[in-house]
Amino acid sequence: MEKVVVENLWNGDRDAQIQAAMELSRFSSKQRHKLGESGVLVPLVSMLHSEDYEAIEASLCALLSLAFGSERNKRRIIKCGALPVLLNHLHSQSQTVVQLTVAAMLTLSSCKANKVAIASSGALQHLAEFVNSGDIQLQLDVVATIHNLSTCEEIVPLIVASGIILSLLELVHNSVKSSPLGEKAIGLLENIVSSSESALCEAASVGGAIRILVETIEDGSSLGKEHAVGILFLICQSCREKYRGLILREGVMPGLLQLSIDGTRRAKNMARELLLLLRDYSDYSSRQKQMNHELIERIMEEIDADGEKLADAKLRLVEEMIAKLNT
Repeated sequence: MEKVVVENLWNGDRDAQIQAAMELSRFSSKQRHKLGESGVLVPLVSMLHSEDYEAIEASLCALLSLAFGSERNKRRIIKCGALPVLLNHLHSQSQTVVQLTVAAMLTLSSCKANKVAIASSGALQHLAEFVNSGDIQLQLDVVATIHNLSTCEEIVPLIVASGIILSLLELVHNSVKSSPLGEKAIGLLENIVSSSESALCEAASVGGAIRILVETIEDGSSLGKEHAVGILFLICQSCREKYRGLILREGVMPGLLQLSIDGTRRAKNMARELLLLLRDYSDYSSRQKQMNHELIERIMEEIDADGEKLADAKLRLVEEMIAKLNT
């Protein structure tokens, strides 16, 4: 069976090639690994150059099958020259081809040896265009692909140059904050800004960025809140004098105090670190602000006194005090 597939991929007519490519997905991982070594990647990549959508889709599905679970095949696909034609297919008229191409980029980008080649090919600019496409699965795959690439430190400047910071903030703003897409987007944003000072400065300077982060602390998933408070902490830490007032004016305190009680372990720690940067008002323009400050200080004292865990009665008291900040 394997010999027939190889023969048809190399020498078969259009229909035989398409059928052979489709057969690949039915093979075991051991068989697919063996086929990758046999040289079938060459005719499969050649099929990508076709103008026949059916042939392109069959080839992409076969390449995905061969790449799945095989770092060697992922490297071989790039070495066979697949990258330029994959970039072309990101602008295909066929939505199925676009989706399969992004899925292929996601799979190939998970291989450490491929990351620099993909990033330096210009792929980031193409991928950034899909961040706010409206196709949720496509957006998830694009965000995951860029996240894969962002784990390589030397690629981060290229990611920042692609304009992804603004796109991610827009995506988080337009998404349901607690959704998987919102969570992945804010996670990628934190990963980038924690690796690049220029990315952090750019994110902080975007109009409405701090408000978006505060809203995510209030309405995001557990991980989303963790990422959002991490970014806000980095922004405030980078220039407390500049950003402290901006963050406070967005009404961050209730959400931040709540997060310091019931967030993930890291979120609690980051929330408390940020609270330390934000506390100690010295200028009260109104009696209400002074009262709010005094209430915040009381909440902080209760949290600090009990450390990681608050007793049920103390927890209810703290939550009641936090609720007063929202009134």
